[in-house]
Amino acid sequence: MEVPSKLSAGDDINSGSQTGGKPVSQNEIISYEPATGAELWRGPIGNVDDAVARARRAWPKWASQPLANRIELVRRFANEVRKVQGEFAELIARETGKPLWEASTEVEAVIAKVEISVRAYAERTGQRKLDSALQGTAALRHKPHGVMAVLGPYNFPAHLPNGHIIPALIAGNAVILKPSEKTPAVGAMLISCFHKAGIEPDLVQILLGGPDEGKALVAHDDVDGVLFTGSAQVGIAINRKLAGNPGKIVALEMGGNNPIMVWNTPLIADAATLIVQSAFTTAGQRCTAARRLIVKSDMYDAVVGEVKKLTDRMIIGAPFDDPQPYMGPVIDSNTADQLTESFLYLISNGGKAISHMRRPQGDLPFLTPGLIDTTNMAERPDVELFGPLLQIVKVDDFDEGIAEANNTRFGLSASLVGGNPQEYNRFWANIRAGIVNWNRPTNGASSAAPFGGIGLSGNHRPAAFYAADYCAYPVASTEMEQPRASVGVGFTQ
Repeated sequence: MEVPSKLSAGDDINSGSQTGGKPVSQNEIISYEPATGAELWRGPIGNVDDAVARARRAWPKWASQPLANRIELVRRFANEVRKVQGEFAELIARETGKPLWEASTEVEAVIAKVEISVRAYAERTGQRKLDSALQGTAALRHKPHGVMAVLGPYNFPAHLPNGHIIPALIAGNAVILKPSEKTPAVGAMLISCFHKAGIEPDLVQILLGGPDEGKALVAHDDVDGVLFTGSAQVGIAINRKLAGNPGKIVALEMGGNNPIMVWNTPLIADAATLIVQSAFTTAGQRCTAARRLIVKSDMYDAVVGEVKKLTDRMIIGAPFDDPQPYMGPVIDSNTADQLTESFLYLISNGGKAISHMRRPQGDLPFLTPGLIDTTNMAERPDVELFGPLLQIVKVDDFDEGIAEANNTRFGLSASLVGGNPQEYNRFWANIRAGIVNWNRPTNGASSAAPFGGIGLSGNHRPAAFYAADYCAYPVASTEMEQPRASVGVGFTQ
């Protein structure tokens, strides 16, 4: 028996034609508010060939501008976002269902990304020159790829696409954003801020569409790069599609089945708080969310009991409720149905429910946090269940805990809570993940550091601070102002 369909941040990019459980028009993309089911926004499906052609024409002028000019314009973009900061946060909250406080932090991250990307470009792709007398000058510079397709997810529909767009623009690329079908309004507002900043509309475009438009954009001959955030299922499909085209840069960030491991610590309440933050922030809809809690046997009752008490106190509600909820709904009812089916599957195959996942508001996609002990399951499924569902595994020794943490094809994020410095060193050295934390949540990674994973979590092209690496390619040159050469061997006098 198979686990119900694996969910992830990008499944909707190549999913069927359902959004919020309602049909999408053949000519329009329609988004609905998860917390109410009401229609929020609609826009026409775009033409891929037209968008790529316009980007292709706009790109050379942008690439030939001085770097200082490009940086000035993206800084103007940050100012445009500041002008509509409150309105932008409200739109994100309405379209994703996340609480307003969390949506506000996303807008702040969009603004902060500009200066972080400016620093990253200088550090990661700076110019170098080395003079060598008679051999002339050795130079290193970087060039943009051309037209970049950015495929965005629904969980952070402004921040995550923006994390590709800003570095790509600074490097001199043109960008076409295909937002998630479930959050097109946020994508449209994001792109409008670039246009208000004075960046040419053809240079930064939004392309609305469903599976067909996503596939066509990825495969288009005049697209030079694909920057994707989403599920392993879709990322692998993109990678397979482009396997015969090594000239197209591909950066994949594909989520994780992330472990948080709790070892010797007297601070049980603090450990429980870190676990809840890791597993249930954004209703568990983060690629870095903790999916598996691995806990030392003699700490099990205390830790799990404290986590349950904390989740029982959690406020779950709509984005603008007062008091503010900790957790809003998941993105739509189809997602909520699949998560509850997954919870039932785990129970039916050896899992023990500690806190049942429930639908407290009827047909709306609100879920209570699910806690389930999977220690005695004969085979624990290695899937990314993209929502507020935490599986718990009890272990007896530290090496068993590390082995269980590594018992996944993914490798994005992992945290150790408790332990001593020597144990953390062992954990860090042996865990297979691109983000390894100690006494901190699995999520909330810094934009000033690289962000990426191994295995099914990515293709070794980390984003965030290292996004500059895949937005430009290095060009090595040897240069002299006048031709100078001689031959001394192998020629007759």
